[in-house]
Amino acid sequence: MTDVILLTGSPGSGKTTVAGLVATGAGRPTVHLTTDEFYRAIRTGFIAPYLPGSERQNTIVVGVIVAAVTAYARGGYDVVVDGVIGPWFLPPFRRAAADEEWSLSYVVLRPDLETTLARAQGRAAGELKDVDAVIGMHRAFADLGELERHVLDTTQLDAAETAAEVRKAVAAGTYRLSAGTTGPRSATS
Repeated sequence: MTDVILLTGSPGSGKTTVAGLVATGAGRPTVHLTTDEFYRAIRTGFIAPYLPGSERQNTIVVGVIVAAVTAYARGGYDVVVDGVIGPWFLPPFRRAAADEEWSLSYVVLRPDLETTLARAQGRAAGELKDVDAVIGMHRAFADLGELERHVLDTTQLDAAETAAEVRKAVAAGTYRLSAGTTGPRSATS
């Protein structure tokens, strides 16, 4: 069975670094997909995905990401997807997991706000560092209700320690999602 890991959290939570480590250290052929690249591909008409008015764009981009994950999985690859994948984006991943028979894990990296802001400010040029946007997205992951069990507090963990925790928890099924379509449609509606 193909393993698909959705590794998410706010900007500055360490998603891309940790996802790269998890994918690179995998025991089977594994792909690392960074959702930012799918958004950056929009050259004209781009709307920052956290802004009002981005819902249509975000729905399209998530559909393209799910299609890419599906293509890699059908080719025999496990896939680690990193990006801001809030609960509102889970239904198409869950449907694909049910249709394609993936093992789908949802891991939310959530360091405390102070750590998140410090990490965000240390990001490379061109990456989101806007304090208000980072705070807003951190708040979007602050209370996940029934998905709260998918949170990994990484405040005191470095990237290697976090990757080790993710690998261990995914192998144990700790963060596995059931197939289905529950959850809100959008964070911007």
